[in-house]
Order: sequence, then C-alpha cells, then structure tokens
Amino acid sequence: MGACLALSSLASCASCLCGSASCLLSSCCPSTYNSTISRLAFSFLLLLGTLVSIIMILPGMEEHLKKIPGFCVGGSAAVILGNRVNCDIFVGYKSVYRMCFAMACFFFLFSIIMIRVRSSKDPRARIQNGFWFFKFLALVGLTVGAFFIPDGTFNSVWYYFGVVCSFIFIIIQLILLVDFAHSWNQSWLEKAENGNPKCWFAALLSFTFFHYALAFTAVVLFYVFYTQPADCTQHKVFISLNLLFCIVVSIVSILPKVQEAQPTSGLLQASIISLYTMYLTWSAMTNNPNKQCNPSLLSLVQPNPTALPLGPSPTPPPGNVQWWDAQSVVGLLIFLFCTLYASIRSSNNSQVNKLMQTEEGQGLTAQQEVSVEEDGVHRAVDNEEDGVTYNYSFFHFSLFLASLYIMMTLTNWYQPGTDNQTMQTAMPAVWVKICSSWLGLGLYLWTLVAPVVLPDRDFS
Repeated sequence: MGACLALSSLASCASCLCGSASCLLSSCCPSTYNSTISRLAFSFLLLLGTLVSIIMILPGMEEHLKKIPGFCVGGSAAVILGNRVNCDIFVGYKSVYRMCFAMACFFFLFSIIMIRVRSSKDPRARIQNGFWFFKFLALVGLTVGAFFIPDGTFNSVWYYFGVVCSFIFIIIQLILLVDFAHSWNQSWLEKAENGNPKCWFAALLSFTFFHYALAFTAVVLFYVFYTQPADCTQHKVFISLNLLFCIVVSIVSILPKVQEAQPTSGLLQASIISLYTMYLTWSAMTNNPNKQCNPSLLSLVQPNPTALPLGPSPTPPPGNVQWWDAQSVVGLLIFLFCTLYASIRSSNNSQVNKLMQTEEGQGLTAQQEVSVEEDGVHRAVDNEEDGVTYNYSFFHFSLFLASLYIMMTLTNWYQPGTDNQTMQTAMPAVWVKICSSWLGLGLYLWTLVAPVVLPDRDFS
C-alpha cells in the first residue's frame, strides 16, 4: 500500500515537472498568471547558476576543482595547459567563465526557439511554460560540457563577449530602474489623491531628497579619494560630466512643457537615475589600472604610508587577487533586484513597455476567480490565449545578457592575460561603464522630451 502511494506521488511530481507552470504553485501561494510563474522560474534558474558561480569563486574551492581533469597543476591528467597554470589564482575565474557560458548558451537557445510566439496556443508556448525538469537537466548538461572546454583562446574571446553584452545589459538595468521609479511615483500619486496628500507627498519628497543626498555625497567622495591634484584627469572629467548630466536631466524632468506632456514624470525618477549613474561612475573608476587613482577600500581604511607609483600597477602575487570588492557586491544586488523585478513587473508606462517588448501590466496576482483543486493546490491563470504578455524571445535574450553581466561582475571585470598567467584590470571595462552611463542618461532624457519634440506621435 505504501509503495502504491509512493508511486502515485512520484507520478504526480513527474507530471508536474513535465507539465505547465501552474504545477509550480502550492496551496500557500496566491493564484497568479501563467506568464508570471514562467518568468520567475527562468529567473530562478539564472539565480541558481549565479549562486553556483559565487560558490565556485569563494576561497578554498580551488582544492575541490583541482579534481577536474585537465584543469590545473596538481589535478588529474593536467596536460592540456602544459602544467603552467597556478590554480590558486585561476580556477575560480575559469569556473565562473564556464558556468556563465553554459547559462548564456541555455538562454540564447531559448531566445532562438521562442522567436515570434504569439500566444499560448503556439506549441512552443508549452516548452516555455512547462517541462521544467528537462530544462534543468539541459542546463546541467551544458554546464558539465562547458568545464571540458580547453583554455586556448576561450578565456580571452569570452571576456570580450562579456564586455559587449554587459554594456547592453547595463542599459536594460537602467530602463528597468526608470520603469520601477515611474510605477513607484504613479502609485504614490494615486494614493495621495485618494488619501492623505500631505503624507504621501512628504514621503515622495523624502525619498527624492535621500537619493539626491546619496548621489551628491558620492560625488564628494569621488573627488576626495579617486582624484589627485596632479593626476587622474580622466576621473575628474568622468565625475564632472556625469554630475552635469544628472543636473540637466533633473531640470528637464520638471520643465512645464515636459510636465504637461507627462504629468507623472518628476524628480523621483531623476534622482534614482542620478544615483545609478554615480554607481556606474564609481564602478568604472574601480577598474582603472592606475592604482594611484583607484585605491582599494582597504587602503582607504588603513592607509599605507608607502607612496604608490604612478601608472598601472603590476598584478598582485598569487594569493592576493581580490575577486570581490564593494562595487561588485553593489552590482550583484542591483542585478538581483532588476532580475526579479523584470519577472514580476506590470507597467503602464507605454514607452518602457515598447523598449522591453511587453504589454500593459495586469498585476502580479490574478484578479479573476480561478478554480482550486480539491487538495487545495492553486492553478495559474492562462492569460496568454489571445496574445502573449511579454516577448518570449526578448526575455530570454535579456537573461542571456544577464548571464554575461554576472560573469563580468563576479570576476571584477578582470581581463585574462595573453599568457593565461596574469589577471589585470583594463581600460575597456572603464569605458564600457562610462559610455553606458552616458547612453542611459541620453535614453532617459529622450523619454522626457520625445512627447514634446514629436507632438504628433502618440506616447500615451
């Protein structure tokens, strides 16, 4: 009898793993839409891969990874690289590259498969919303295969793939932050109209002031710690230009013409964009090879009396490579927030919806009455029979970009040396982040002025 019950339970689990996203809901979860559950499940796979990458790059994991054939000196059958690689430095970085390579291939494959899916009636929609066990197996298989890729030029080539794709993902992050700020501002303005206006307006003003205060404080700290009177000209230009640009977009956001065309635009959105721009500026400066202009946080807390030489500093000796720093942690947190927000977002901002290839949001939880099984399990609502609520292909392409962005963040944007023996920060990472901040500010400025300069077009 017990065996029969066990087999029945396993059969139920198997049908759930091979079925639609509705099986992923339990009795403790609210009824929600099929599209939301699928996005959350794919985001979970990305976050799971990110967690594995973090574990792999932690100190002490090198000894375990030495057991992988051909990976490093001291491991089994270490013949691929001619016994020249110091695994105390390289195993963590190489494992992150391969893990993120597997995730990127997984999501890029789905991006190709899901091109032009119009509704849940398309047979490919069943692949998007179901078969989760097989998807997980496919990701595991790609990961295992990636660890057998010989080094050669893989590390250097994949580094430049990561740089380009990370640039694009930084722009997507900024779009999501703009959308979040817009939804936040719109929600609190509606509550102010229906409730206590003084309370809600005071809350909006407080958060706006807080964001600008953080951004201004960051600018002051940048000038103090990341510039020198006779050096660091690039840093001075970066800080000054981005401060000027943030002031410009803040002023434009409250111009009467802009407010007339977009009543919900305001300083809250501009303050969040300004703060994110300052983060990108800081992140770019921390990748400068010139250590005179790029002090570590440890050196700021415990200054070294020995003066640093001007120009790029040599790569630290084995055992002193710092994979993690403060900007990497902040970048990881922003990445997690944007990934989760992209999975549950329900925006009424038409411009952002066009950029992100999504429809007007319906909310996170299902508002209509849905059936509940006798065992109390909720079933997701299929809200895509008439048309998809988001572009499946673009969503997976965004996760493909996110996989490479997390690869660059976890490895601190270090560039593999041509001899596979050194790791160093490089100026391409600096320019990618600075240019992405400028492009992001320009994109936000365009969303403000577009309804004014093109009055004949419908931006509502």
